[in-house]
Amino acid sequence: MGRVRARIGLDYSGISSRGSSIGTSSQVGLSVRADITRIGGTYWNLQGYWRGRITQRSRTSEETLRDVLNKTYTMELDYDNPNSKWVAGFGRLYVPWANSLDTIDGGYFGRRVANGVTVGAFAGSTPDPTSWSYNPDRQIGGTFVNFEGGSFDSVHYTSTAGIALSSIKWDLDRPFVFFENGISYKNSISVYHSLIADAPQGLTTNGITPGPGISRSYLTVHYQPSRRVSFDVYHNYFRDVPTAATQLVGTGLVDKLLYQGFSVGTRVEPVRHFFLYATLGQSDKTGDAKRTLNWMQGVTWDGIGRTGLRADFRYSKFDSSFARGDYKVLTLSRHLGDSMMWDTQFGSQSLASPFTVNNKSFFVDSSLDMNLGRHSYFQSGYTSVRGTQASYSQWYLSLGYRFDGNPIKK
Repeated sequence: MGRVRARIGLDYSGISSRGSSIGTSSQVGLSVRADITRIGGTYWNLQGYWRGRITQRSRTSEETLRDVLNKTYTMELDYDNPNSKWVAGFGRLYVPWANSLDTIDGGYFGRRVANGVTVGAFAGSTPDPTSWSYNPDRQIGGTFVNFEGGSFDSVHYTSTAGIALSSIKWDLDRPFVFFENGISYKNSISVYHSLIADAPQGLTTNGITPGPGISRSYLTVHYQPSRRVSFDVYHNYFRDVPTAATQLVGTGLVDKLLYQGFSVGTRVEPVRHFFLYATLGQSDKTGDAKRTLNWMQGVTWDGIGRTGLRADFRYSKFDSSFARGDYKVLTLSRHLGDSMMWDTQFGSQSLASPFTVNNKSFFVDSSLDMNLGRHSYFQSGYTSVRGTQASYSQWYLSLGYRFDGNPIKK
């Protein structure tokens, strides 16, 4: 009936940079991860992850990748009582029935008005830098209705429709309507589609006011005819240029914002523990001289021989009107008993573009995570990057406390 699982840690990381960008920095932080249900015997739950840091730098500089990643956390306090018609949530969270709205700092509440029908409202700011329309000064608020039914053992469906307002520093930016629909049949096939239509009130990209219309649409279809084979089809459309933080492009967190058009993918397990996967697609934008080609392929070997190693090699390539390049990375990992995990990455990236002279880089990243005892843990890691114009190295250390319990007994 109740569970307490959490990690609390103190961490330190340091960066030393050379070449065209010389400097050092250090960070001291606190991190918390929580999965706590039925707090104090109530129907309130706390789930999510948070990290805060104090940074000291030898010179003024832009935010580092870790600074930006620290803003992508979620930490939600929610109320869900099966005997009550009301539901609610507060914190940095996704609205459960409308994930396409991205993370908000605020809250929501809803009421189950009938079997499978929930109506509600939400409000908050948009602080997550992975959001399609990221702006830390933006506020949104609106209402919605959700219909859900069926069973995950057969056919299951969910459908949400809503209307909302978006403002920047409390000045009306755009009213919009949103729709989010999904249907699935067992583990074989699933279809998901989200759409937002709006009416911008001011100037947008290139000083143009586009008027009312569809601002973005995202469709994904997943088909798995057998346990060893799966196929995916994606379609993405957006009218305005996404404003997500560009530092996150290399992390994969904003991949669905980087292309417009169709993309297909597949994953195959020809023999046990050996996987092949690939994705291919093209995207284009009004005014581009040619379409952008996006291609990624990889192979994973899990449990190599009797070594316990897991290896993954990934290669991706793109060719567009503004740049072309490729990305290669080899990841090796291994569980060292039940209390230790080791991970190392080796990679290189090539980029040819008239907009940058940093066209080649190599990197290595290694980390170790271990449990020192029943409740304490230790993490450490090292990253080194060498590029055309600059290089940097970074190491980090984290010590913390983990606790797990079931305080409520029936």
